[in-house]
Amino acid sequence: MPLSTVMLLASIGVLSLFCQWLAWRVRMPAILFLLAGGIAAGPLFGFLVPEQVFGDLLFPVISLAVAIILFEGSLTLRYEEIRGHGKMVRNLVPVGSIVTCLIGTLVARWALGVSWEVALLFGAISIVTGPTVIAPLLRSVRPKSKLANILRWEGIIIDPVGALLAVLVFEGIVSWGQGNVFSHSLYIFGKTLLVGFLIGAAAGYLNGLVLRKHWIPQYLHNAGTLTFMLGVYAISNELAHESGLLTVTIMGIWMANMKRVPIESILEFKESLSVLLISALFIILAARVEFAAIAELGWGLVVVLAALMLVARPLSIFLSAIGTDLNLREKLFLSWIAPRGIVAAAVSALFAFQLEKLGYESAATLVPLVFMLIIATVTLQSLTARPVARLLKVAEPAEYGFLILGANNVARMIAQALKKHEVPVTLADTNWENVRQARMDNLQVYFGNPVSEHASTHLDLTGIGKLLVISPYKHMNSLATYHFLDWFGKNCVFSLAEGDQDQKARHQTAEKIQMTRGLFDGVSYAKLASLASQGYTVRTTQLSEEFSYEDFLEKYQRQALVLFVFDSKGYISPVCKMEDLKPEEDWVLISLVPPQPQKERKEKNNGGKAAKAAAEEAGDGNEKD
Repeated sequence: MPLSTVMLLASIGVLSLFCQWLAWRVRMPAILFLLAGGIAAGPLFGFLVPEQVFGDLLFPVISLAVAIILFEGSLTLRYEEIRGHGKMVRNLVPVGSIVTCLIGTLVARWALGVSWEVALLFGAISIVTGPTVIAPLLRSVRPKSKLANILRWEGIIIDPVGALLAVLVFEGIVSWGQGNVFSHSLYIFGKTLLVGFLIGAAAGYLNGLVLRKHWIPQYLHNAGTLTFMLGVYAISNELAHESGLLTVTIMGIWMANMKRVPIESILEFKESLSVLLISALFIILAARVEFAAIAELGWGLVVVLAALMLVARPLSIFLSAIGTDLNLREKLFLSWIAPRGIVAAAVSALFAFQLEKLGYESAATLVPLVFMLIIATVTLQSLTARPVARLLKVAEPAEYGFLILGANNVARMIAQALKKHEVPVTLADTNWENVRQARMDNLQVYFGNPVSEHASTHLDLTGIGKLLVISPYKHMNSLATYHFLDWFGKNCVFSLAEGDQDQKARHQTAEKIQMTRGLFDGVSYAKLASLASQGYTVRTTQLSEEFSYEDFLEKYQRQALVLFVFDSKGYISPVCKMEDLKPEEDWVLISLVPPQPQKERKEKNNGGKAAKAAAEEAGDGNEKD
């Protein structure tokens, strides 16, 4: 019995949610499961035929969804980020784009026999990697921080740059197809560029001004920006055929680079939009892929994939690395990692449909070719990247670092102590003043919600495998605990105890979160902050045969709070219960200790017993702050 339209629409939503959940569980890019789900629903089992479900609305819906994707991606392109992430990233974006586009164009033309227009469009589309596929891969591979930063920022920057290039190539092809002579084609292309850039810049400035001046209420920022962007897209298409994608891309770039425009909430809005709209879009697109179309590509498909993965990418890396300090092993690893992502899949379907209407018969090969490129790169590189990193010795050691939720005074003191022992540590906070102070202390810090979609691509967790919740924000503490319990594991998330008032609250904290409580001998955040205000400081103590753990406790009248211990193998672990702590003679303690009384400080200056104990503690004659 055929399913109703309502049932089919609901099944798309359910399937997209299941694919997102599965990708989260296995820590792989969601696009791989979305494409697989769409292929299963469409050509494999045949219960989803998008043309029958949506009818004439299919490609208008797809075009609007692509506009949203390009607009959101362009909102992340900030000029200072291109300049501020090293010579390799600055080289890789232009050099890698040109090399990949040229090789992709030539090999598609010669190996598959498609027209030059379709080959050029495929070359432009194939340069886009994107953060949505890079970030999950980096989390599972854990390469060296330098390599992770290169790959992550390449994906963030090349996402909108590649989209802009693909749109420009597409506009050029469309303009040429509409013109009877070269001059007319040039006129149409120029008109498209003029309309796209002028309306995009004007719309971006106007929308940014509205947000900056607070001319609309906060709760309308997301919906208002999205609606305005779609309206601008439609108007631009009316003025110049197919100029809307260029317009919304320019609009997003303009807003991203305006000063004091609050676009963070708009970027966070993309989380729900991605799950609901974009996930469904890829199932619909994949459902239209035909096995026969893939089979018709034959061995030419293998040649194209091999050329892009084994020739274009290594050549891009080695040319871009000229003048950098990357060694051969690092270059080889970067040469293997270039999975294609969401933008490539989205624009290929829309552009192929438009080119087919213009009479380009070979445009039908664009969608299966791009989809196979995505599937091949994501699958092969996700499965092999970790062994390749180990073989080339560019993988990080065990994830022994800490993500600290909170950048307050206590958290900064703890982070500085860990940093002195070369323990990877990153602080995350939504309070700008705390973040500013952490940056002044030269600590790595993330400004924002660590469980947001923005954090999934911008928060560097290289070498970090544990979470410390040292924050007064109760709601965020719970969200972060849930999120990282699933990500790091139940034995790697630690949080402070709740205050007395919280414990008596009517709604008790969930049992899953309660299991993480008890960090630092069960103190609360209020207690820690109080100790810090009383002059308590974080110090490092080296135990020895002459200065035992009992001597340490006596030195501070048993008022010291041991935070971390380094065992004889150099493994660091946070302390939950001091009564269970039995450190050995060669262990190192990181503790929160009270200020020394005036009398004791005087004895220390006179070279008394306290000075001798401090010398034995530090191992080199000094106790370390």
